[in-house]
Amino acid sequence: MSNPSSARQTIFVINPNSTQGVTDGIDAAMAPLRMAGGPDIECLSLPSGPAGIQSQHDVEAVALPLVALARSLQARAAAFVVACFSDPGLHVLREAVEVPVLGIMESGLLTALTLGQRVGVIAILERSIPRHLRAYGAMGLQARVAAELAIGLNVTELSQAERTLARMIEVGHRLRDEHGADVIVMGCAGMAQYRQALQQALGVPVVEPSQAAVAMAIGRVRMNWHGA
Repeated sequence: MSNPSSARQTIFVINPNSTQGVTDGIDAAMAPLRMAGGPDIECLSLPSGPAGIQSQHDVEAVALPLVALARSLQARAAAFVVACFSDPGLHVLREAVEVPVLGIMESGLLTALTLGQRVGVIAILERSIPRHLRAYGAMGLQARVAAELAIGLNVTELSQAERTLARMIEVGHRLRDEHGADVIVMGCAGMAQYRQALQQALGVPVVEPSQAAVAMAIGRVRMNWHGA
């Protein structure tokens, strides 16, 4: 009996906010993962989402709209990636569709664990950190997270390239030098364009979590692994 997803060739990367610039940055970050013979990778925004997922309310509010969007795409989907570092709607999406669903927080952290012993996370806002820490606790990863520090910019401000990269480098140095992080995870999908420059400046591996999640999704699709 053939797998129902065998004819589905597209990994849909859904940005749960409505800021198209963030989606465009994620799409550009997919370039190394687009390859001959591999699944298509399509990045899209949630039109009804807020400008940025910056509070627990935002996280909860987008969950069911994400389900509706994923269900509308399911006939063409090989997998879905939720491209927000709070992994909104991740578990309800896994219940709602029949293909793999990956969240970028979960995937980014798991990838980082293979690259270093102590993980540092760069957040956008201080108020994001308690929400992320709860998730790390639920995943049992507290002992491997050295620290999470914020750059003090919201999602829409991340398009200010010079300012954003300077803040990220400053915070990255603190995570490396003061907290002992030997691998860095960028804690917002809107940071995608800065990965290479940040890694060069810090001299340690930097994980862009949307790339990490899509890389995992490609493996799941190619290996026909269908888990929870």
